Amino acid sequence: MFASLLRFLGALCLVTTATLAARTVQGPSLPRDSGGSIFFTSAASASALDFRHVNGASPDKYMVETMGSGGVFFDYDRDGWIDIFLVDGGSIADPAIAAAARHRLFRNRGDGTFEDRSAAAGIVHSAYGLGACAADIDNDGWPDLYITAFGPNVLYHNNGNGTFTDMTKAAGVGSTLWSTSCAFGDIDNDGDVDLYVANYVEFSAQNNKFCGDVARKIRDYCDPHVYSGVSGVLYRNNGGGAFTDVTRDAGLQRTDGKSLGVIFLDYDADGWADIFVANDRVPNFLFNNQRNGRFRETGLLAGVAVASDGRARAGMGTDFGDFDNDGLPDLVVTNFDLETHSVFRNLGTGVFADATAESGVGPPTLPFVGFGTAWFDADNDGDLDLAIVNGHVLDNPGVFRAGAHHAQRMLLFANDGRGKFTEVGRSSGAAFEAERVGRGLFAADIDNDGDLDLLVTSNGQPVELLRNDAPKPGNALIVGLVGSKSNRDGIGARLRVSSGGRSWVRDVRAGSSYLGQNDLRVHVGLGAATRADVEIRWPAGGVETIRDVAANQIVTVFEGKGITGRMPFTARR
Repeated sequence: MFASLLRFLGALCLVTTATLAARTVQGPSLPRDSGGSIFFTSAASASALDFRHVNGASPDKYMVETMGSGGVFFDYDRDGWIDIFLVDGGSIADPAIAAAARHRLFRNRGDGTFEDRSAAAGIVHSAYGLGACAADIDNDGWPDLYITAFGPNVLYHNNGNGTFTDMTKAAGVGSTLWSTSCAFGDIDNDGDVDLYVANYVEFSAQNNKFCGDVARKIRDYCDPHVYSGVSGVLYRNNGGGAFTDVTRDAGLQRTDGKSLGVIFLDYDADGWADIFVANDRVPNFLFNNQRNGRFRETGLLAGVAVASDGRARAGMGTDFGDFDNDGLPDLVVTNFDLETHSVFRNLGTGVFADATAESGVGPPTLPFVGFGTAWFDADNDGDLDLAIVNGHVLDNPGVFRAGAHHAQRMLLFANDGRGKFTEVGRSSGAAFEAERVGRGLFAADIDNDGDLDLLVTSNGQPVELLRNDAPKPGNALIVGLVGSKSNRDGIGARLRVSSGGRSWVRDVRAGSSYLGQNDLRVHVGLGAATRADVEIRWPAGGVETIRDVAANQIVTVFEGKGITGRMPFTARR
């Protein structure tokens, strides 16, 4: 019965998708020469970003060895320059390797380089780490840090002096399940952020099953279907830094999920944070906020649980963004090879259409195993482009399928301004040509020059930092929020930036992609426009409009007080 329903809904999605070609972007298109070609430069070495992920790969093929690593862009010292936190793995098989692993915190010096402040910060490695997310949980003005792991998760409180204190026990958020991605969002609009933690499967070192080729005695990493799923966890913030597990009361107790990616998003524009969860080999979840402390799972009815053929995919990373500029947040989900990654277009009625093929994203992704992903405007032309990092989970996939590779190149899809994409990675810099076992992908303007740079984390390999060096970027505006009635970071706020008869909608989100987080500041490419109006719908319900804001600057907006800080973009290097 369930399979029949899936096939029916899949067919319905195909019919719906076929009607989408006639849809056009709202408002006039910007001139295509307002931006420029897309180009990125490898900058990890020059930036002194020295980190190599430890995955502890062993002949025993423990599943967790394939999954890391994660990272976070956040301004932990509030100096206006975005810093980087990187999650290290460890080892299940070898205590010596496990002891050598350590998480790393890199402070942005503001001159194009980073300094390792890990030891001074007091953040220690205590379990096989996977992902992280960051937000100001107690509204004291300093972003705190949550780290997920195979083993106990950890919450670190930012002391405001460059150091962090482990407050996991006091906060009540130390899940011991195999946790993957996490995200912060204010589910009840009460002014403090809540926490959702995605969990994967019931795996342990003691029940490490044999998978692979029995006849040839070739052991390999198991597919998730051989293990039972476990429920994600929703922690409600009680205020002051203490949380309560409300998973069951909120209607989110779902052991049929095998979750790898999570985002908070207001997909139906009702002012309440919903939750999307990307599941591996089982249908994705879309939890609709019922505004009374409870959620209703609507993934199947909304058209995002499965692909257009009615089959579940191997959902890993996920992000949302308005790629067709119709004011509605759309979804992307990365999947396994031979599946294609998925693009779901928001139709504005609580329903999405599978636009994977129509958007042009489908066929180029077919050979790749995707993980981290981000909607971002690479050339400041006003349209969201799409980046995806790829890498197989098997370290010898060619043994099982000819032509498959462990390390894979990144993909970069340029938006033509009407929601059609062309893969341009090979012409966008050597970093996109390089093959790696990619996992995390995160976006931020690390040098405050007005364009978005990328952080790439890989399994068992060095980190990569890609500096955006597009030769002719358009104008842009970066907006940072400070909440008063709303949570301090303004997480969940929706911004509408308008200029010249065109508008762009962007949301503040904490946690996306796979195992990590983008910069909380909102970046909007303006193309040729030099000024814009900014409307902010705060999570607490207020709407604030700021008129005639000059482009090419970073502005800080304090809830109810307007712009309280301005900084012009730095000169591009």
